[in-house]
Amino acid sequence: MPYHQYDYIFALGIIFAFADSYGIGANDVANSFATSVGSRSLSLGQAVILAAIMEFVGAISAGARVTSTIRNNIIDINMFKNDPAVLMLGMLCALIGSSVWVLGATKLRFPVSTTHSIVGAIIGVGIAAGGTDAVKWGWKGNGVATVFASWGIAPLVSGGFASVLYLITRFGIMERANSTVLALWSGPVFFFITTAILTMVIVYKGSPNLGLDKLSGQTTALAIVMTALVVGILAVLFWVPYVRAKVVKGDYTLRWYHFFLGPLLWNRPAPEDAGLATAPDAIPDYYRGHHDIDDEVKRTEDPEGAVHKKELDGSESPSDDERAQAAPAPDPKRTIDGPWIYPRNLWIVLRYKIPERLWYNATRDVASDQAVSGDAKDRDRLRAMHARAKQYSNKTEHCFSFVQVLTACTASFAHGSNDVANAAGPLSTIYLIWDSGNFSGSRSPTPVWVLLFCAAALVIGLATYGYTIMSVLGNRITLHSPSRGYTMELGAATTVVLASQLGLPVSTTHKTPASQTRRLRAANVA
Repeated sequence: MPYHQYDYIFALGIIFAFADSYGIGANDVANSFATSVGSRSLSLGQAVILAAIMEFVGAISAGARVTSTIRNNIIDINMFKNDPAVLMLGMLCALIGSSVWVLGATKLRFPVSTTHSIVGAIIGVGIAAGGTDAVKWGWKGNGVATVFASWGIAPLVSGGFASVLYLITRFGIMERANSTVLALWSGPVFFFITTAILTMVIVYKGSPNLGLDKLSGQTTALAIVMTALVVGILAVLFWVPYVRAKVVKGDYTLRWYHFFLGPLLWNRPAPEDAGLATAPDAIPDYYRGHHDIDDEVKRTEDPEGAVHKKELDGSESPSDDERAQAAPAPDPKRTIDGPWIYPRNLWIVLRYKIPERLWYNATRDVASDQAVSGDAKDRDRLRAMHARAKQYSNKTEHCFSFVQVLTACTASFAHGSNDVANAAGPLSTIYLIWDSGNFSGSRSPTPVWVLLFCAAALVIGLATYGYTIMSVLGNRITLHSPSRGYTMELGAATTVVLASQLGLPVSTTHKTPASQTRRLRAANVA
């Protein structure tokens, strides 16, 4: 029998769970995709679409176990056995505290760990309700000590792996004279290695509900190798001829759906003007906004395309203010005249202003935003930092963009299976107690609708407000490109595998920026 006298707690729980999930999407998911968007392997709109798919799949297929951890393993919920309504109130307070902090930090452009935010909020509830003894401080049973340990473990391990991976990629391929050919033919090997590591992420970290973590060691190893082998073979059959047609032949007429033609692309003739300066670009400029005038001169002497095309005046990508000045005159039908409360103005806001703003935020050029700063000193710092980073062959970078998309998708799946629990855990506790009318409901399985609800709010947060965090990461930490971004994300994924096997929790917020920082140090040392 539902606790109808506590309907208001359930209603407020839904509201603040949405707010918390929205903040997770705007902060934590944006942090995860900042590398891919900053390197231009993905646009913000493409990142939103991939997140909508992978976060949902990860949350529904594998999110319930982590939700149970958030609900039961931080504090001793048995102290609420005689008064479960207090547990409902405590979880509501945890959601309020976490959502206010995460949204406030996002507004201030602070990348924060949303996992630590909700854990800290639940710790506060436990101390307020039962004193310090109510909190599970130890290492065993996913105690709080393991969460604290991740603050130092994740950045060090992830940064170390990213440095090693980048140095291998740099000196093994990027610094070679025939880097594009090497990247093209070694691509299937990179796909094999990356898929193997990412399959480990899914097996060890992202899919406990699927039972994959209960497979025998021999079965698990065989599944990992066979999955990676299949992806490697598909890369040989489809990826190599498709990318070869683009980077070697310069076929600018190819579209994404031509990828499925596979072997038929080997003999596909390129346009007659392919490769000429007057022909359209077959691949994107991954360093757009980070060139100088001398680069344009060097490019004419560089058949490999090591320095890329840009405007002859050497200007950087325009800022939002410059874009606004170049915009056409506003439509009178969409102009607010007088107080906003007037019916006509309310219609304009609802019909035009809000949808336009949401669409702009979901499609803006975040990579260019990362290179723009209103502060002169900060702008000079960015220019000096980017000038120290070597720009490699644009064709070679294009080969790595595909691998980076693969790592981004798998990271999104793992994120959906884990971090959606930050909001779903407290909300499911509130709902299950409210629905059953007793304490035993708090231990029931997590409802699927709770996972769906929180995953939807998470994607909305990324689409409408994720640019805020992305704009202060990525190229503002170090110059991004697909080859760099791939090593950053794979370094973070490798950390997940290692930490999961050792039973140590890690934070996406800590791993990715650490990978970027260590990769920058590796590049400077080299």
